[in-house]
Amino acid sequence: MFTPNSTISLKTLLVIAGPTAVGKTVSCIELAKQLRTDVVSADSRQLYRELTIGTAKPSLQEMDGVRHHFIDSHSITDPVNAGRYERECLALLNTLFYDKDVVILSGGTGLYINAVCFGLDDMPPVDPVLRQQLVQRWQQEGLESLQNELRRLDPAYAQTADLQNPVRVTRALEVCLETGKPYSSFRRQQPAERPFRSVFVALDRPRNELYARIDARVDAMLTAGLVEEVRSLYNYRHLPSLQTVGYQEVFPYIDNEYDYDEMVRLLKRNSRRYAKRQLTWFRNQGEYTWVKPDELMTIDYCAR
Repeated sequence: MFTPNSTISLKTLLVIAGPTAVGKTVSCIELAKQLRTDVVSADSRQLYRELTIGTAKPSLQEMDGVRHHFIDSHSITDPVNAGRYERECLALLNTLFYDKDVVILSGGTGLYINAVCFGLDDMPPVDPVLRQQLVQRWQQEGLESLQNELRRLDPAYAQTADLQNPVRVTRALEVCLETGKPYSSFRRQQPAERPFRSVFVALDRPRNELYARIDARVDAMLTAGLVEEVRSLYNYRHLPSLQTVGYQEVFPYIDNEYDYDEMVRLLKRNSRRYAKRQLTWFRNQGEYTWVKPDELMTIDYCAR
């Protein structure tokens, strides 16, 4: 069972990661109650106040008295990237660790988790003209063209990257084109020093069970008013925060590009694909201990 260890002088950041719909929210709330600590969200979309249904954001009732951070903390008009998240999260942890031995960091955005635990990569500067050219290519040719070029220039990164995220695809591609080297070659080799230790646990379920949960979540989102939420954000559809699964499938439906059934099919398919990419990302990190959600409370993290 999880129990704080007062003999450890270094504070512990307990990372609970995993794919969408695996059950991170419920598991972390139960664990936080036992540890009498807070949950820090590492979800690059749940931190935006305007994105609620499509991000499966936990309600106050679901939080059940457990204090959460980086939920509804920013606006989509005040965008957060990994660098900003790293800075703000480290400042928050410095405050939380003042009177807590353990803090839970939970989410499915692997880049944000790595930024906090290891630091960000030192990427070379890129010509703004090149960046704008890639954005124009994405708008005119579609994302698939950029995806294929990234696969050619940096197959190692393309294998684990979220290739449905145009921001990440264009960012990696611009570095490849600017430097003539793979984007992955600039990624951090030595982790940054942190005043806490990180313990990594990832949640998983049998694939058919996970996919069934994803499909059920999509149905619940639609019942809760996902289409209406997306419609209210129509004027902001160009923002990077809305170029994500759960929103990008609904805008074309609103534009009458396809019917409701096709929208539902795409929402479920793309959500399953996103979960698969998340699983690939976390498995490739190498630091994670994989458990089922109902096994989380039985692990002695102090021994790690």
